[in-house]
Amino acid sequence: MIQRIQSIWLLLASVCSFLTLKLSFFSGNKLENNIKTFQSLTAQDNMLLMVLTVAVAIAALVTIFLYKDRKMQMKVSFAVLVLAIVNIVLFFSATAKFVEGKHDWSSPLVFLPPVFILLAIRGIYKDEKLVKSVDRLR
Repeated sequence: MIQRIQSIWLLLASVCSFLTLKLSFFSGNKLENNIKTFQSLTAQDNMLLMVLTVAVAIAALVTIFLYKDRKMQMKVSFAVLVLAIVNIVLFFSATAKFVEGKHDWSSPLVFLPPVFILLAIRGIYKDEKLVKSVDRLR
């Protein structure tokens, strides 16, 4: 299970998603009651963003343990990929509420889970191809 490369990719996607709960994506000034306040945007600042981030992280972890059913693992990985992309869109839409600011050094952590999930899907596909080719030889 853990010796398969896609398990490593899925674990990295989960870790990056969990890290976005604490590390900020964007820092800047928000206008509240005509007063500028400095705030940092993390996944915990918005309820929908937090739920989606935790869902991506937990789903990536659960997908690791579906190694016996590669077709199901592939389907769940695609679903997690879609959730991760929606998560990125929500992060960018949350930055629209800021008057001014900049992306923080930890902002690439938001973009890494979809990349890692794509790499995991590629590994799952290669495993499926290998098993099919071995079955033809029997």
